[in-house]
Amino acid sequence: MTKTKSKNTRKRGMLKRFVRYYKPHKTLFIIDMVCAFTISVFNLVYPYVTKEIINNYVPNKLLTMLLAAAGFLFGFYLLKAGLNYVLHCWGHIVGVRIQSDMRRELFTHLQKLPFAYFDENKTGVIMSRMTNDLFQIAELAHHGPEDVFLSAITLVGAFAVLGTINIYLALIVFALIPFFVVYALLIRKKMNAVYKQTRIAQGEVNADIESAISGMRVSRAYTAKSHEEKKFDAGNDVFVESRCKQFKLLGKFHSTMTFFTDFLYFAVLLAGGLFFYYGIIDVGDFTAFVLYISTLIAPIRTLITIYDQIQEGATGFKRFCEIMDEQPETDRDGALSPEHIDGHIVFDNVTFGYKNDDDAAKVVSDFSLDIPAGKTVALVGPSGGGKTTLCHLIPRFYEIDGGSISIDGHDIRDMTRDTLRKNIGIVQQDVFLFNGTIKENIAYGDFDATDEQIAEAARQANIHDYITTLPKGYDTEVGERGVKLSGGQKQRISIARAFLKNPPVLILDEATSALDNATEMQIQDALGKLMGGRTTLVVAHRLSTVKNADEIIVITQNGVEERGTHELLMDKNGIYKQLYEYQFKNL
Repeated sequence: MTKTKSKNTRKRGMLKRFVRYYKPHKTLFIIDMVCAFTISVFNLVYPYVTKEIINNYVPNKLLTMLLAAAGFLFGFYLLKAGLNYVLHCWGHIVGVRIQSDMRRELFTHLQKLPFAYFDENKTGVIMSRMTNDLFQIAELAHHGPEDVFLSAITLVGAFAVLGTINIYLALIVFALIPFFVVYALLIRKKMNAVYKQTRIAQGEVNADIESAISGMRVSRAYTAKSHEEKKFDAGNDVFVESRCKQFKLLGKFHSTMTFFTDFLYFAVLLAGGLFFYYGIIDVGDFTAFVLYISTLIAPIRTLITIYDQIQEGATGFKRFCEIMDEQPETDRDGALSPEHIDGHIVFDNVTFGYKNDDDAAKVVSDFSLDIPAGKTVALVGPSGGGKTTLCHLIPRFYEIDGGSISIDGHDIRDMTRDTLRKNIGIVQQDVFLFNGTIKENIAYGDFDATDEQIAEAARQANIHDYITTLPKGYDTEVGERGVKLSGGQKQRISIARAFLKNPPVLILDEATSALDNATEMQIQDALGKLMGGRTTLVVAHRLSTVKNADEIIVITQNGVEERGTHELLMDKNGIYKQLYEYQFKNL
């Protein structure tokens, strides 16, 4: 009993959440409902007028009344046509606007979610929720209330009018309707589960497609066409299987409900014929009854048709709510927003592990490091020591499990994330460029920057001269993920971003490791200018790039193994010297 109550409470909560999206569009929604109500009333008028024509106007040769009734009906039909236009045009617009509001809210919420969420959820699955799910929700937002309301009014009105003709015949007809409701409730639970499986399968297919298209160059380079096709086929087969289950249930539901409606029509013809035969009703009443049953069957069929749409929309809204219920990044009450940051960074016994790690497999354990403002510290060592992870902890991309990280004496958890991240510039090995122009990508450093400031940042990054050789200059489209540019060009654009941002703290995460020697020299020159006067944390495997760092920290899976200047570490004859000599043994 408690479980049932809890389930009903959740349903009411979901319905309440859904209804609130109508509030900004309540005027259009009310107009839509008024039109639906008026149309349903009009549908009830036609059989009644027909009854009067058959029983009264024609037998009594009342030509004037007959023509008046015909004119009345024609006027109703013209008005009904106008109402249907409003219903189908502006009703859909209400659905599209609600979809737009939800998409905006979802996109804004995604911008606030922690990085861990995106580590655990595929991009294609998220895209599926923003496109397919929201489309189904929009269709439900329009057709759901409108069709249900129109059908309910028609059903109630038809019963009321039929009751005035002959209450016993009306009761016979409506006694069959509960069977529709019981059957629909019995099959609903199965359909809910199948619809959810279909949505999950569709999201996985979208994720596979997104991954395959993004990695097209890699799959072509490794002639992995067959492998990608097999992987896609596997996901696609799961989708087809779940879709087939869905359509089997739908087929069962529709065929049974169609039989019910046909049986209802059959019952009226049989019962009405018998009533007419025994003189309980006249020919006009019998005709009106048959017409009202046609009017009655139409909303029942509408409810049958919209049932799968309601299921699709409800499932989509549940999946939408699942993302919206994910906890976003939050700042502490009274979080600090210092106007100026010098960049004195202190790691104090920092411990961190990703969500799926156990205590014995922490990526960072009891790590301590003091980086004075304006100094350059390099993190070197074999992969797996947590160097990149440390870079991600400073801007709070992930929350530490223990210890503290402070900047200028302020625990970063006591600072707002916006303030923290505005004061940190990051240049990574894997440069991400947005689909847009070169100018737009550099402007990510400062969206308020002028064209001249953007050009100056490009000059400092040694990319301005190249940009000016392009036909469209700074307005040149870079293509998806910067596919139209070389690795060095993309890297220099990311450096230009950092110059434009002008942050007091700079993080260089393998910024040159994927470049050839000639390009690396150009990048190093730009980075050298960028690092001037800033607190800089450098992660590098090429030890030649960190020789001039104020301090070099050698990190392995055991933690900090060595620290000191290049000369001091070479004199120690330890891990750093072994790594350095290994890299340059063939030179």
